[in-house]
Amino acid sequence: MTDPRLLALAKRHIWWLSPEEAIEYPKRVYAMVMDRGSLEDMQELISIVGEETLRQTLREADAGQFRPISWSYWQFRLNHLYGESLPPMPKRRVP
Repeated sequence: MTDPRLLALAKRHIWWLSPEEAIEYPKRVYAMVMDRGSLEDMQELISIVGEETLRQTLREADAGQFRPISWSYWQFRLNHLYGESLPPMPKRRVP
Protein backbone atom coordinates (compact mmCIF):
# COMPACT_ATOMS: atom_id res chain seq x y z
CA MET A 1 0.00 0.00 0.00
CA THR A 2 1.40 3.36 -1.05
CA ASP A 3 1.56 6.17 1.47
CA PRO A 4 -1.17 8.71 0.55
CA ARG A 5 1.27 11.55 1.27
CA LEU A 6 3.56 10.22 -1.47
CA LEU A 7 0.61 10.04 -3.86
CA ALA A 8 -0.15 13.69 -3.07
CA LEU A 9 3.46 14.67 -3.81
CA ALA A 10 3.35 12.68 -7.04
CA LYS A 11 0.12 14.42 -8.07
CA ARG A 12 1.68 17.84 -7.44
CA HIS A 13 5.03 17.23 -9.14
CA ILE A 14 4.43 14.63 -11.89
CA TRP A 15 1.40 16.36 -13.39
CA TRP A 16 1.52 14.51 -16.73
CA LEU A 17 0.79 11.12 -15.11
CA SER A 18 -1.78 9.97 -12.61
CA PRO A 19 -0.30 9.62 -9.10
CA GLU A 20 -0.64 5.85 -9.36
CA GLU A 21 1.29 5.79 -12.64
CA ALA A 22 3.97 8.13 -11.27
CA ILE A 23 4.51 5.92 -8.20
CA GLU A 24 5.42 3.04 -10.49
CA TYR A 25 8.77 4.88 -10.80
CA PRO A 26 9.26 6.12 -7.24
CA LYS A 27 12.80 7.43 -7.76
CA ARG A 28 11.47 9.77 -10.45
CA VAL A 29 8.99 11.14 -7.92
CA TYR A 30 11.71 11.48 -5.28
CA ALA A 31 14.03 13.27 -7.72
CA MET A 32 11.31 15.63 -8.92
CA VAL A 33 10.34 16.60 -5.38
CA MET A 34 14.00 16.98 -4.42
CA ASP A 35 14.63 19.18 -7.45
CA ARG A 36 11.43 21.23 -7.68
CA GLY A 37 9.59 20.81 -4.41
CA SER A 38 9.01 23.42 -1.75
CA LEU A 39 10.76 23.13 1.60
CA GLU A 40 7.55 21.64 3.00
CA ASP A 41 7.45 19.09 0.17
CA MET A 42 11.05 18.11 0.84
CA GLN A 43 10.43 17.72 4.57
CA GLU A 44 7.37 15.61 3.81
CA LEU A 45 9.39 13.41 1.46
CA ILE A 46 12.07 12.89 4.12
CA SER A 47 9.41 11.90 6.64
CA ILE A 48 7.96 9.36 4.18
CA VAL A 49 11.07 7.69 2.73
CA GLY A 50 13.97 8.75 4.96
CA GLU A 51 17.32 10.33 4.15
CA GLU A 52 19.03 7.11 3.07
CA THR A 53 16.52 6.71 0.23
CA LEU A 54 17.30 10.26 -0.86
CA ARG A 55 21.04 9.53 -0.78
CA GLN A 56 20.39 6.51 -2.99
CA THR A 57 18.33 8.71 -5.33
CA LEU A 58 21.35 11.02 -5.71
CA ARG A 59 23.71 8.07 -6.26
CA GLU A 60 21.50 6.73 -9.06
CA ALA A 61 20.40 10.05 -10.60
CA ASP A 62 20.33 10.45 -14.35
CA ALA A 63 21.78 13.46 -16.10
CA GLY A 64 19.24 16.26 -16.19
CA GLN A 65 17.16 15.12 -13.22
CA PHE A 66 18.55 17.84 -10.95
CA ARG A 67 19.38 21.48 -11.44
CA PRO A 68 22.77 22.58 -10.05
CA ILE A 69 21.17 24.56 -7.21
CA SER A 70 19.12 21.62 -5.94
CA TRP A 71 22.04 19.20 -6.42
CA SER A 72 24.21 21.50 -4.29
CA TYR A 73 21.53 21.77 -1.61
CA TRP A 74 21.14 18.00 -1.30
CA GLN A 75 24.90 17.45 -1.40
CA PHE A 76 25.19 19.83 1.55
CA ARG A 77 22.17 18.44 3.38
CA LEU A 78 22.93 14.75 2.92
CA ASN A 79 26.69 14.76 2.40
CA HIS A 80 28.40 17.62 4.17
CA LEU A 81 26.28 17.55 7.31
CA TYR A 82 26.80 13.79 7.77
CA GLY A 83 30.27 13.32 6.29
CA GLU A 84 29.02 11.02 3.52
CA SER A 85 30.61 10.90 0.11
CA LEU A 86 28.09 11.33 -2.68
CA PRO A 87 28.92 11.43 -6.39
CA PRO A 88 29.24 14.61 -8.44
CA MET A 89 26.26 15.78 -10.46
CA PRO A 90 25.73 13.51 -13.49
CA LYS A 91 26.45 15.13 -16.86
CA ARG A 92 24.89 14.54 -20.22
CA ARG A 93 27.24 13.06 -22.74
CA VAL A 94 26.84 13.84 -26.42
CA PRO A 95 28.48 11.24 -28.68
